[in-house]
Amino acid sequence: MPPMIIQGGMGVAVSSWNLARAVSMQGQLGVVSGTAMDLVLVRRLWDGDPGGHMRRAIEAFPIREIAEEIVGKFFRPEGSPDEPYPLLPMPQRTLRPIHEKLMALGNFVEVYLAKEGHENAVGINLLTKIQIPTLPSLYGAILAGVDYVLMGAGIPREIPGALDNFSEHKPATISLDVQGLERGEVVGTTFDPMTLWPTDDLPELTRPDFLPIISSHSLATMMTKKANGRVDGFIIEGPTAGGHNAPPRGKLTLNERGEPIYGDRDIADLQKIADVGLPFWLAGGAGTPEALDAALAAGATGVQVGTLFAYCDESGLNTENRQKVIDQALNGRLDVLTDGRASPTGFPFKVVQMDETMSTDKAYADRERVCDLGYLRSMYKMENGRIGYRCASEPIDTFVKKGGNVDDTVGRKCICNGLLSTIGYGQLRDTGREKPILTSGDDLSNLGDFMGDRTSYSAKDVIDYIMGDRAADA
Repeated sequence: MPPMIIQGGMGVAVSSWNLARAVSMQGQLGVVSGTAMDLVLVRRLWDGDPGGHMRRAIEAFPIREIAEEIVGKFFRPEGSPDEPYPLLPMPQRTLRPIHEKLMALGNFVEVYLAKEGHENAVGINLLTKIQIPTLPSLYGAILAGVDYVLMGAGIPREIPGALDNFSEHKPATISLDVQGLERGEVVGTTFDPMTLWPTDDLPELTRPDFLPIISSHSLATMMTKKANGRVDGFIIEGPTAGGHNAPPRGKLTLNERGEPIYGDRDIADLQKIADVGLPFWLAGGAGTPEALDAALAAGATGVQVGTLFAYCDESGLNTENRQKVIDQALNGRLDVLTDGRASPTGFPFKVVQMDETMSTDKAYADRERVCDLGYLRSMYKMENGRIGYRCASEPIDTFVKKGGNVDDTVGRKCICNGLLSTIGYGQLRDTGREKPILTSGDDLSNLGDFMGDRTSYSAKDVIDYIMGDRAADA
């Protein structure tokens, strides 16, 4: 039976294994974030792996040589709080073996821990926009028995076929978005699972269900007709959702705060989506019992909820950042800005306005522009025909030398480093730790009313609230 509530895949490990496990154990769909899990795994090991959770999951990884190599290279028993985290080479179209191993292992670990101790379904969320890590990340999640794959921030048309192949340990290829290609020219990236295996004795795998996250009925129709494999349903996400939003359709207009204005063209026709005949869930401002009732009345299977789960006890947000947001909520001082400039992707990005974070002009101005993680870099074709990489939040001179437009650098923030800092794994610089950047949906303004007299709450509290009377009947 499909879940009525899907917990959204948020940030870098905000939707942690602990949160996803807590949601799934309540009979709903817990979802881990698969973004940058190679880096998260390295930094958790470097910090000493408190609780031993990483090493326990790594012990279950079926390729022993990789498990032993990664623990031997990155685990520090006492932690290294006064040292910068180790940096990996930035991922490129042809991944190095260390990248493939860490991406597969990092996602295996997160899914394995989310599934530990129960038999309910667990999902993983990846961003279509972050293309290069996608294939080994998916394979690692499938090795751990992931039940659902959710992907948005783009059109994931080639992912269903990759899931088909990986469930049989076969290689898969996806096309890459590369600026400057000739008409008809295609550049892709391939991952062959057998490069990881020292043996032909392979485990039997199950192909997970695939749920693209889309914003319009036309994309639902296109995915069912043109995807290279089976699509099992849709998540219909509106512009009030947190993280990256789809840009408005038509001519871009801004309000007095500089936020993009969405109109009727940005509202999905739910009847046309229902006519496709696949289950769908509504997302974006869906974290109330009234929103669930409305979704079910419109023919949806249920809702996807992120924001309320982001600040619960089991969330991957570090304690300090979570408590700051809760304190502001209880004092009625929450504000979320749909920032059209923050993300180097060019997509609008929801940013919680809070002191001592990258939402402030001072923190932005004080930070030396550094691009040393590279997940949101864009690919472009250089004059010599090779593929280059640039990021609008990297040093401006560097970006311009690579052919970038200086105007594209204005207001761009380092989302990669900011999101890692949000979960407590900020890089140590000469000037101190990287500042966090928090993202939430517009309904963060309702957090104070939801909490009432509480100062904290659990994932179960969120589910019980949204389910209303249904929770008592379950």
